[in-house]
Amino acid sequence: MDEMPKKGSSSVPKWHSSSVTTRIVNNLNPICQATQQLTLKGKFVIIHNQSKSIPGKLISVQIYSGTDVDPETGKGKLSEKAYFKQVFNMLLKKVARQLVEVVRHKAGYGVEEETEQDENRRTRENSVEVFHQTPRALVELRKEELDRLRGNGMGERKEWDRIYDYDCYNDLGDADKGPEHHRPVLGGSRLFPYPRRGRTGRKHSAEGPSSESRPQPMNFSIYVPSDERFGPTKLKELKSNCVNAMVHFLPPKAEFLPRRKSANFQSFQELLDMFSSNRSQRMEGWMRDYLKKLIPLDYIKEITIPNKELPIPQIISDIPTSEQIRNTEFNTTINHRTEARRMDTFSGKINANGVCAYASRTLLFLRSDGMLKPLTIELSLPGPSPHLEIHRVFLPAKQGTQAALWQLAKTHVLANDAVYHQLISHWLCTHAVVEPFIIATKRRLSVMHPIHRLLNPHFKDTMHINALARLILINSGGILERILFPGEICMQISCDLYKEWRFNEQGLPADLLKRGMAVKDPDMKNPTGIQLLLLDYPYATDGLEIWVAIKEWVQDFCSFFYKDNEAIEGDVELQSWWSEIRTQGHGDKHNDTWWDQMTSLSNLVEALTTLIWIASAKHASINYGQYAYSAYPPNRPTLCRKFVPLEGTVEFGEFLKDPDKFFLKMLPNRFEMSLAVALVDILSRHTCDEVYLGCQQSPGWIDNEVIQNRFADFKQELKEIQSRIMQRNRDPKLKNRRGPGNIEYTLLFPDAASSSASTSGISGRGIPNSISI
Repeated sequence: MDEMPKKGSSSVPKWHSSSVTTRIVNNLNPICQATQQLTLKGKFVIIHNQSKSIPGKLISVQIYSGTDVDPETGKGKLSEKAYFKQVFNMLLKKVARQLVEVVRHKAGYGVEEETEQDENRRTRENSVEVFHQTPRALVELRKEELDRLRGNGMGERKEWDRIYDYDCYNDLGDADKGPEHHRPVLGGSRLFPYPRRGRTGRKHSAEGPSSESRPQPMNFSIYVPSDERFGPTKLKELKSNCVNAMVHFLPPKAEFLPRRKSANFQSFQELLDMFSSNRSQRMEGWMRDYLKKLIPLDYIKEITIPNKELPIPQIISDIPTSEQIRNTEFNTTINHRTEARRMDTFSGKINANGVCAYASRTLLFLRSDGMLKPLTIELSLPGPSPHLEIHRVFLPAKQGTQAALWQLAKTHVLANDAVYHQLISHWLCTHAVVEPFIIATKRRLSVMHPIHRLLNPHFKDTMHINALARLILINSGGILERILFPGEICMQISCDLYKEWRFNEQGLPADLLKRGMAVKDPDMKNPTGIQLLLLDYPYATDGLEIWVAIKEWVQDFCSFFYKDNEAIEGDVELQSWWSEIRTQGHGDKHNDTWWDQMTSLSNLVEALTTLIWIASAKHASINYGQYAYSAYPPNRPTLCRKFVPLEGTVEFGEFLKDPDKFFLKMLPNRFEMSLAVALVDILSRHTCDEVYLGCQQSPGWIDNEVIQNRFADFKQELKEIQSRIMQRNRDPKLKNRRGPGNIEYTLLFPDAASSSASTSGISGRGIPNSISI
């Protein structure tokens, strides 16, 4: 379809666009066997009209001029409607989807479409301009699109909406189930500050107007803007992974009781049997009945249980027999975090709920071979007053009673680390803090804006996975409350740590400086600006190379569009975006003085590099190794059910009689351990549609040869970094590349596919562009 001037026009408008050809093959309609070829030019308007009163006119296309302005509307001149006439509505929808997909990724001035789900959508995809460079005929269209995306903050959002707005975490509690499910609203107060999440506008709950009611837990139906939703294949894959993990790891029916304290593992062999290929993977009748209460029947029907063996977690894969496990079960590799977090503030409340939690502190010694050796562990409990705290100190030993006590003390430290990992490092500092940036980007930066174009691939699926987390993971009675020792105050701990969060400390160099793992480079010869104090530190060594590559790519990208600092200060969309992040998205921290002003190219590059780092490499390093390191419960227990026994007590006598049995009783029960393993199995899986760092999401991502060439350089640099990582992993002098657990450090391999690993399933390698699981 060529340019279409209005009737009576004395001249033909210059349609500001490149042409696109798409072939639509109709193999559904037996009446129409021919293949039709359409050549579409310009800015497109696709309208899908559901009305039956206009037979044969269900889809129409219009083209906006990018240069000629209609004096009546102030917008680009609009062509007449051209209708597509077909017989079957199913085919019409298929045609519409194909047209929209082609236009979004290839057409010069985008698409305006109207369907039953999304009215008058306007995009300009692969032409990139800051606001003041927008062709005059498209200025109003650009403003209208952002106004529509922001909405009016009213009403309940429907599945087909494309509205981006902010709200507090006011849907974690469920007072409709009873007072024990009350949870405070996170965000919007000095007592409970928190990042904002996407607004859904659901009806109020029984707790009052400040809290939302909750949807059904396991039907996976919760609002996020339509552009942020998983594709149908990925959603089906996630449902299947959830059910498969439950069927494989959850205990038999007789032991399927969430808080039954007597249902403990009786031996290490029973623990290993969780991963056995002989374990039944059939969905027994009772299991199906149980799942029906959580998951709609239609979902269960579409899920199949594959008869396959799950991988043995790498932390125990080299252990030949169960008899040897007691000597190696506590071996851990160096994590990317070494500080301990005291739990004194919460331990009194936590320990009243049937678990045993200490505040812990560990002193480590850097050996001459580059490895860290724990020297001492301090475990503390609150006393009647702050100066009467109870402190116990444990020293390492190789055999005897002291060795066994040392192992029990290490178990408590690992439980603390597991809680910090899930609630702070993983959920708060990647998932939660990024969502406000996504909302602000969609509300304030046009799809034509270069920064929107740069960031959008790093936001894929994040809002949807966060919404599902609110549905089944971080809510009252959710998975984290069931498996982590803080129980009902899990999110309050997360909230408390957000008080210390600063965006300008989230970049890798700043993070390493804060944690005392590096010092500033006095000569400033290092492009990172720092020097590592621990040279054999895989996360830092590999991560800094990736950080530099991201920053150089961002620097080149931004320098192309902003020639000086004045251009950044004068970009009204960019300034509005940065202001909204601080005042709304992270509004509880808007008065903090550490926020940088967006007044220079260096400010912009640092902020964007930090954001991309968090969404890609940082999240990958935290998330995708969980199965390898944490799936074997003794190596990463999520709670302890016993304190370290005191000499002279009955429990100490029980401990002396059979240390292994005492240790097994200290661990979570069968249900909690099984649920924890099922969770890390799900979280550690790369999805079928994963897009990795340095890979384009679509050919039409941006239509600029200079930027395309620089992006190709970025991709090549990541490949070279991966080669250097593999070379370091082969160096026998770098002992921390494998650690005591003999696990090769591959979490910061940029691309899983290029390292001969599967891009779907558990691989422990590959950096996805975004926080997508």
